[in-house]
Amino acid sequence: MSTWGGPVDVTLTGGRVVTPEGVLARGWVAVRDGLIVAVGEGTPPDGPTTDIGNGWVVPGFVDIHCHGGGGEAFTSADPERVRKAASAHRRHGTTTMLASLVSRPIPELANQVSALAELVEDGVVAGIHLEGPFLSAARCGAHDPAILCPPDKASVETVLTAGRGTVRMVTVAPELEHGVEAIRRLVDNDVLAAIGHTDATEAQIRPAIEAGATVATHLFNGMRPLHHREPGPIGALLDDERVTVELICDLVHLHPTAVRLAARHAGSGRTVLVTDAIAAAGVGDGVYDVGGLEVRVVDGVPTLAGGGSLAGSTLTMDSAFRNAVTSCGLSVEDAVHATATRPAELLGLADATGRLAAGLAADIVVLDEEFRPREVLSRGAWVKD
Repeated sequence: MSTWGGPVDVTLTGGRVVTPEGVLARGWVAVRDGLIVAVGEGTPPDGPTTDIGNGWVVPGFVDIHCHGGGGEAFTSADPERVRKAASAHRRHGTTTMLASLVSRPIPELANQVSALAELVEDGVVAGIHLEGPFLSAARCGAHDPAILCPPDKASVETVLTAGRGTVRMVTVAPELEHGVEAIRRLVDNDVLAAIGHTDATEAQIRPAIEAGATVATHLFNGMRPLHHREPGPIGALLDDERVTVELICDLVHLHPTAVRLAARHAGSGRTVLVTDAIAAAGVGDGVYDVGGLEVRVVDGVPTLAGGGSLAGSTLTMDSAFRNAVTSCGLSVEDAVHATATRPAELLGLADATGRLAAGLAADIVVLDEEFRPREVLSRGAWVKD
């Protein structure tokens, strides 16, 4: 799957265009030289047009937590396999993504980061997310507990140096030794500090937020449950206005009511939908390797072989968008904010993508009336198989 034929000059017409100001019922989006040059309602400008037939036009999706797809994982050192993984999600509307890596020994992780850094520099992915190894063994999920380690200064500096500025987010369990100091170090290096896979109490979460942590890695999953006498990480992260919460909206990791409650409390300014997808996304059931652990995918649900713990997802962002609207009760506008606008802001890309506005990249998804993708434009080029 790849872009096809290079950037096009076209105006998309005949559909509902979701803009930062609201939905344009008879909207149009003009694309020239890889950029959105104008967005409006009513009569489109002169030039070639494509009628989308009463569908929806939304910004290209931005996924800040994805491990792979199309049968490939981002842990591969082979750049073509990484490109295949990114392309598998691009066809489903994800035009910008972070490549997430699972827990590995620090030297091996540094090698993976170094290999991916070149693909970030080439624009294949927008950056790297390290989901481990700085995680709690008590809430490790599909991470090998034998590999987990505290985020000491040397370990953090090793992976950041290997990334040459391309590591954009690191998940940390703040109750670990050096946890809060590591969060400060990450923030000082312009890296998003995320809290996840944690068994921390609310009292242990608060200093991490004060130190600069601003993301909750897949809220609810991989963390101490919410309790009315000990709110734990869920209560602290959801309640703090400085923290944006990730939600895996596959209707497996989270019940629709949990998605709705979290999204309503956090609001559109703090809610991000993610896939947490593994190599099986877009491929199907089978046996896969995730960070050295055997994962079995049955009926689209990945679990650790013999363990039963969920091991990522087979979700794509178009499905997350559709689930959010049709099953969880989010408005289309809020779903756009959660799948494009807010994640782009988190990555510092708000001036480049995440909205349908003049001057931004022509990253666009055309959805039918049931919110299934018809066409995708990535940097103004049609995405085709």
